[in-house]
This record gives sequence, structure tokens and C-alpha cells, in this order.
Amino acid sequence: LKMASDSPESLMTLCTDYCLRNLEGTLCYLLDNETLRLHPDIFLPSEICDKLVNEYVELVKTDSIFEPHESFFTLFSDPRSTRLARIHLREHIVQDQDLEAIRKQDLIELYLTNCEKLTAKSLQTLVSFSHTLISLSLFGCCNIFYEEENPGGCEDDCLVNPTRQVLVKDFTFEGFSRLRILNLGRLIEGVNVETLLRPLASLAALDLSGIQLNDVGFLTQWKDSLVSLVLYNMDLSEEHIQVIAQLRKLRHLDISRDHLSSYYKFKLTRRVLNLFVENLVNLTSLDISGHTMLENCTIPSMEEKMGQTSTEPAKSSIAPFRGLKRPLQFLGLFETSLCRLTHIPAYKVSGDKNEEQVLNAIEAYTEHRPEITSRAINLLFDIARIERCSQLLRALQLVITALKCHKDDKNIQVTGSAALFYLTNSEYRMEQSVKLRRQVIQVVLNGMESYQEVTVQRNCCLTLCNFSIPEELEFQYRRVNELLLNILNQSRQDESIQRIAVHLCNALVCQVDNDHKEAVGKMGFVMTMLKLIQKKLADKTCDQVMEFSWSALWNITDETPDNCEMFLNYSGMKLFLECLKEFPEKQELHRNMLGLLGNVAEVKELRPQLMTSQFISVFSNLLESKADGIEVSYNACGVLSHIMFDGPEAWGICEPHREEVVKRMWAAIQSWDINSRRNINYRSFEPILRLLPQGISPVSQHWATWALYNLVSVYPDKYCPLLIKEGGIPLLKDMIKMASARQETKEMAR
Repeated sequence: LKMASDSPESLMTLCTDYCLRNLEGTLCYLLDNETLRLHPDIFLPSEICDKLVNEYVELVKTDSIFEPHESFFTLFSDPRSTRLARIHLREHIVQDQDLEAIRKQDLIELYLTNCEKLTAKSLQTLVSFSHTLISLSLFGCCNIFYEEENPGGCEDDCLVNPTRQVLVKDFTFEGFSRLRILNLGRLIEGVNVETLLRPLASLAALDLSGIQLNDVGFLTQWKDSLVSLVLYNMDLSEEHIQVIAQLRKLRHLDISRDHLSSYYKFKLTRRVLNLFVENLVNLTSLDISGHTMLENCTIPSMEEKMGQTSTEPAKSSIAPFRGLKRPLQFLGLFETSLCRLTHIPAYKVSGDKNEEQVLNAIEAYTEHRPEITSRAINLLFDIARIERCSQLLRALQLVITALKCHKDDKNIQVTGSAALFYLTNSEYRMEQSVKLRRQVIQVVLNGMESYQEVTVQRNCCLTLCNFSIPEELEFQYRRVNELLLNILNQSRQDESIQRIAVHLCNALVCQVDNDHKEAVGKMGFVMTMLKLIQKKLADKTCDQVMEFSWSALWNITDETPDNCEMFLNYSGMKLFLECLKEFPEKQELHRNMLGLLGNVAEVKELRPQLMTSQFISVFSNLLESKADGIEVSYNACGVLSHIMFDGPEAWGICEPHREEVVKRMWAAIQSWDINSRRNINYRSFEPILRLLPQGISPVSQHWATWALYNLVSVYPDKYCPLLIKEGGIPLLKDMIKMASARQETKEMAR
């Protein structure tokens, strides 16, 4: 499994994905600027066309950035250039005209799952495939037997009396001579199933999930051919059981039910199970999940607990199954008491006893039974939270599949996103490939996009915290930032989500390239953080959200002049002063705010806006701050060093005097311990090195030299290479020769 999850995508998959995302540049051209047309010299076999269609459906469903094309299915209208054989279409993605477009194809397999937009027009289209179709699913296509009836009459009448839907009663599978596999799950009430199916000569597999039929006697017409029968959620009776017992060719029988969905009169008994074992001798798979046993089918408990667990029918803890010739391949016992017994004669069991049974349940029920799957995932969540998952990769794959398959099912999104949080945490980290972790990120972002619901949003944000940020989120950088800003811009906010989202935003803009920062700035990042700060200030609270917001602004303005300018334009300085006044003791806050102002001060064009008596006085007073070690004092001195660098003529204020501030700067720098460990992270020394080759402000030169000396001596492995790479050595050598530089600065430089 590890190897499988790690292997790269096949070339076929990569090409399919590329072509679908660039149809115009590859297979197609645009006719009249709107209709996609296939290039005339393209001929594609069914292996490629099937994959294009199936992958297209998958992309529309799971990738929010992917744009569906109105005319996509028309590309496959002519079997002479494009062949289709096996296609799987889902949900609202497919409409009547899409099926109509491909009616000339010789389809062998057509799965239509929950395609609620299909109407009786598509039933007529199905007839076009009748001579080739072997396998057909209409699962959950709840409108496909309805046609619109227009009462006629004048326009006004139509408005009062809009089109009514009428059930089509005359459709049958007449002429579908090759059809062997049919799924009619969740078929609409009122359709006569017996009449519908009678023309089919030899059915091998039939799924009638969720359909209530009092009489299933007609099934015996296929007693020599039917190998698979699914009657999930059908309320059974003695008559049903007698009919099933006659279908002696059955290899797979599913009479399971959702025990929460409604009241069922039928109870399973020892006699019914005996009847199945005696009559259905070919049975390899049986599902009786959700059933209540009317009587005790288990062997005495002393005998049951003995020996090692066995799949041998002779040792079975479930008495009727002792009559099996060989163990079953699959036995569905989810939400029954039987799954907790010791000896179960099956290689694969779905149940709620342990991780293996729970994973088998998720695997078996995901596609068509989200109501069961969400409960199974909930059990997995408990296992992952309390114990350790032993089949981690399988668990992750199954949860990812369920979340993708049921993007709009709230229960699955809540339980699935919660399970993902525990399945991706650090103790499982080593076992996961990049590819798998990217799939997790994709489904988490899908969940955030589809659901504004608090629990889903919180689970998704928490799960993202399990990843290395920004590295692992880089491939979805824009999207993840947009989603987080969207959460933070909502008028009513859940406190905990707000905290996690701000933390994520901060981590995303830390240590990334400037073009990323500029892009996020343009999305409204600066404005969003300032609004959060404004709100917290109004509440007089300085919490993590307040500190993270300032930290995020510090990160996003680093060497990014556009974002610095935005900070000033959106009254950032006013908020800075108000926060300083309101929270005089908050050291961490002061450090973050001054770090940010250091970034602003590095931008020459913006420095004049900092040149006011009020701001300069504040910065000067902060030189004496002992907050957070030397950090606040250091950052205040950095801001002033850049301002001093513009020379005496830029000092456009009377108070305080420039010389007085210079004196205070010297005093501050001399008070710092040169071996201070630092709470700061430089990606580049460029803004500091700028202050070395100049004679206009010796104190700025000294601050820059002190900063470099401290960083390369306390963190030599990290900062020595950076200093050399950015050309710091010749700049220091030149400065040592300068007459204007102070002696102590030269000593430090040396």
C-alpha cells in the first residue's frame, strides 16, 4: 500500500488531466467563440474517451477551479472520431441534452448515479443504447421517470398553471437484449418494477435498494441466472424470504438495512439464516447489517470464547453458519450484535467491533449509502482519536474517497473532516506520501468551500494545522488564502475558528516569496487583519487573534512595499498608537507591531509619512523598552535608523531634536547584550546592508553593524552564508576605511 500511494500518476492520467484543463489548446477549437468542436483530424479509441468523460465528471465534482463546458458531451457525438464504451456520470453534472449528445455511441456500461436533472427524455435516449448495453445503473435518478406535461392553452394560463410532472408508465426494458446488470436503487414510487423488468431475459445482478415491494415473486424468472441481489432497506416478509431461497444461483445477497431510517416489522431468525445456508449453496457474500435478531443465534459463550479466532464454518460462533461449505468472502454485520462474536466464518466482515470491520464498512457502503458511511467514519474517528490506527493509509484513502464522493452531505463532511484531523497528525506523518497529503489538502479545501457550517470549518482549519506551512500548501496557495480570508471576513465569527484561521494566515505569509505576498495583499489580506485588530481594540481585548494579526502584518509587509503602503493607507498607524496606549504591558504585541513598522521604514517613499512629532516621540521612548528582551528596543532603533539615513534635511519636525534622538539611539545600542538570542527571522540582509556604505548617519551604520555581528555570532550556521552570499564582506571592509565611521563600529565590523 505504501508503494502504491507513493507511485506517480500514470502518463495516461496526467495527459487526460492536462487535456481536460486545456481543451482549446489540445483536442478542440472554439466555434463562434462558444461551442467546443473537436479538431477534424482527431480519432480517439474508447480507452481514452471513457477516461476523458469519467475524469471530466470527477473534476467538475471535486475541483472548484475547474470550469465545466456546456458543450463537452457533444465532443463525443460521432462514433467515427470518438468511441465511448464505459462511462460513469454523477449528480447535476449531467442533463438530458448530454445523454442525447452521445446517443449514437455503442455503450456497454452506463452508470448514472444521483443524476437528479435527468427526466423521461433520457429514458428515450437509453433506448438508443439498448442493443449494446450490458450494465446499467439508474441509482438515485429520482426524476428519470417523470416527464413534463404542459396543460396547453394560452400564455397566461401557463403562468398560473406551470408544467406539471407526470409519471411515465409505459417504459420497459423491451429490446435491451444484452442487459445483465441493473441498478434501480431509490427508484421513485409508482413505477411498476415487475412490468419494467419483465422483458429482460437473463439478469445476473439486480439492485432494488430502497424500493418497497410487497411481492417479489417475479424474481424467480431469473432463478437460473441471478447471481447478485441487493434489497437494502426493503421491508421484508416471509414471502420475500421464500422467494430469495429459490434463487439458488445467488453468490451475493444483501438484505441489510439502515436501522435508523424507519420502523421495520421484519426480524431475522435462526430459521431464515438456516434457510439461506441450505438453499443458497453458492453464496460467497451476505449482508445482514442493521437487522435485529429475534432470537439468539449464537453458540454458548464458554465455547464461543475458546481457542484462537477462526474463520472455519465448523467453529462459527453464529450457529446457522456452521452449515456453510466454506468461509464467506464477505459478511455484512454492521450495527448488529453478531459482529462482536469471536469466530465469524468470513474473510472480510463489516461491523463496529474493531478497525478492520469499520474500514470494511466504509469501503462497502461509501458509494450508495452515505447515511451508513457517516456512522462508520464516526467510529473510525474514535479509533484514530483514542487508539492508534494500524491501517493508516487505507483509512486515509477511504475517508478521502467518501469526502470526494459526498461533497454535499453534511454528516459525512463533519465526521470525515474530524477523522482527517486525527489521521494526519504528527505521529502518522512518516507513513504518508506527498501525493496522499496533497489529496487530503484538496478535500479539506473542498469542504471549506462547500460548507459555511462551523463544525466543518473548524475541523478543516485544524486539519490544515497538521501540515508544514507554507511548504505543503504552496500548490494551493491562492485558494487556501482566499478561503481563510473569507472565513475571517464573515460578520459573525466563531472565536476558535477565528483564532486558528489567523494563525494559518500568519504561517502562510511567513518565509514565502514576495510575489506570493503581493498576490495575497491584493486579495485584501492587510485590510482583513486591520479589521480584526480594530474589532479587538473596540472590545479592549489583546488575545492571540490580536497578536497573530499584527504578526501576520509583520510577515506580509516584509520587503513588500505595496503591502506596507496599504498598511499606511488603511490607517494602520492610528491602530498602532491606539494599541500601544491600550495595552502598554503586552510585550509580544509591541514586538510584532514594531517589526512591522521596521518593514514600513525600509521603504524610502513611505518614510515621510512616519516623520511626525508624535511617531518619532513614540519610537524614541520605545528605545528604552525592555519588552521581549531587546526586541522592541532593537526594532524601534531599526525604524529610526532608516529615518536617520535620509539625512538632516528630511527631519521636518521641531520636536524632538534629531541630535537628541541620535543620542538616545547610541545609548540603547550600547545597553544591549551582544550575545542576545533573537526572536526574529531574516530572509535577507539587504535592508540592513544598505545602511553600511554611508556617512550621513553613523548611528544607523552602527545599528546595522551591531545587528549583523549579533546574528552571525549567535547563529553562525544560518547567517554567515547569507552575509557572504549577499556581498556583506566587501561592504564591511570598505566601511572600516571610512573616516566618518565611529571607532567602535569599525571594531565590531572588523
